[in-house]
Amino acid sequence: MVTAPVLRAAAPLNIVATTGMIADTAQRIGGDLVAVRGLMGPGVDPHGYRQTRSDIVAMTRADAVLWHGLYLEAQMESFLTDLSRKVPVFAVAEAVPGEKLLSHADYDGRYDPHVWMDPLLWQDVIREITRVLSSLQPENADVFVRNEAGFLAELDALSAYAVTHLSAVPQEKRVLITAHDAFGYFGAAYGFEVVGIQGISTDSEAGLNRISELVSFLVTRGIGAVFVETSVSDRNIRALIEGAAAQGHDVSVAGALFSDAMGQEGTYEGTYPGMIDHNVTTIAAALGAEVPLRGRLGKLAAGS
Repeated sequence: MVTAPVLRAAAPLNIVATTGMIADTAQRIGGDLVAVRGLMGPGVDPHGYRQTRSDIVAMTRADAVLWHGLYLEAQMESFLTDLSRKVPVFAVAEAVPGEKLLSHADYDGRYDPHVWMDPLLWQDVIREITRVLSSLQPENADVFVRNEAGFLAELDALSAYAVTHLSAVPQEKRVLITAHDAFGYFGAAYGFEVVGIQGISTDSEAGLNRISELVSFLVTRGIGAVFVETSVSDRNIRALIEGAAAQGHDVSVAGALFSDAMGQEGTYEGTYPGMIDHNVTTIAAALGAEVPLRGRLGKLAAGS
């Protein structure tokens, strides 16, 4: 009697991703067919992150490494370039077409890397990750494409939610003051004037002149709300508030936003859609629009 061979499912692809946004996206597209390890957790600033010894081991053993690119992981770039000679390495945000990217006066020769701030731009990254996973495991390409379609539809709905509620913010209040200049794509997508105390990279310093300029800006424009970021020190925001107070102008922190990292693992805010939902809902509510108390799907943490 001939026994039929036992067919074994292929082992999940071992994927290492730098940022939480990439890791979450790869997991959504890959499902059970991938095992994703993210290097940078909640509160971690990718601009200054350096790979640890355990990171190096994980990346050298991976089937593929997904990193953002566009000089976001500035301190890891040379390592990742060297690693690419041994392991498949993909800078997934560099799949966003150049005409969609924002340049910056303080970032000579480079683009603003914070493309995840616009869910419609992030769709280009989703498509690139789908392409990468399909190239690594072509027999499951149909699964990846199906998961991609579901995620793209979710981001279409998220973008529509953002447009609806952010357009309800009074025009004169559409000014977003944050710790560093991470919200340029957000401002371009939703019609907000965005002002960061630091530049696009958190490695840039905000001197006394910059703080003084922004204090004058707040007082002159009558702006009373600023936002802190979960992955950036609030030192400069506090200096801004104190400077305005010294001129008799009250400014308060209107909320904490997720800029370069997502929320805690296992929470809705610890997913890419939850991160964006939190930011949109927090900003819209703080600046005068009516929004659902717990976001688009009612999943935001109470008091989020």
